[in-house]
Amino acid sequence: MGTLVLVRHGQSQWNLENRFTGWWDVDLSPGGEEEARKAGRRLAAARVEPDLLFTSVLTRAVRTATILVEELDRVWIPVERHWRLNERHYGGLTGLDKAGIEARHGREQFLAWRRGYATPPPPMRPGDRYDVRGDARYAGVGPGVVPLTECLADVVARMVPYWQDRIAPAVLAGACPLVVAHGNSLRALVKHLEGIADEDIPGLEIPTGVPILYHLDRGLGIEDKQVLEG
Repeated sequence: MGTLVLVRHGQSQWNLENRFTGWWDVDLSPGGEEEARKAGRRLAAARVEPDLLFTSVLTRAVRTATILVEELDRVWIPVERHWRLNERHYGGLTGLDKAGIEARHGREQFLAWRRGYATPPPPMRPGDRYDVRGDARYAGVGPGVVPLTECLADVVARMVPYWQDRIAPAVLAGACPLVVAHGNSLRALVKHLEGIADEDIPGLEIPTGVPILYHLDRGLGIEDKQVLEG
């Protein structure tokens, strides 16, 4: 019925530095820019031609998408950006070194915060240097929408309605939407699409800059999945 293309943004500067990023706005590293170019080339080689583009409102996703569609020579396709595709909010861990957090709190707690489905990190304190509630890109959302922390279950709750309202109808209309987002917003979408159990989702990794293609039927069931690596 339709093809859905998912791409996690290229490596960000904080990916490179091994820091928790979440809703903080960090740009791509030079390596991330190259990953975005390679993603575009892989889609071109597979003759995939997206006709709609959805991204989060964070720079690393926006820039990845921009570079990717330039490689595809499809900069003209309609674009929609939304905070519901943002990365998971890492609360009070935002900006901190991942290895340092693991050493301080132990591997079990570290993995629960980083990969667990229903365990949010400690909430960000009001006034924290990484608090984005005053950011202009969220000026139009209601009070309390910008979180102070999130677990993956929270991301599923905010992302799936956006999938159902905006992206799925495009697939059902025969379009080929390209979604450029983040590790956890895409993990949430893949969990929904593939019916992955809560206890199994910690094992799912979405690599940066690697296109994932889903060919979906009229019921939005998966007919085929391709990962364009190499």
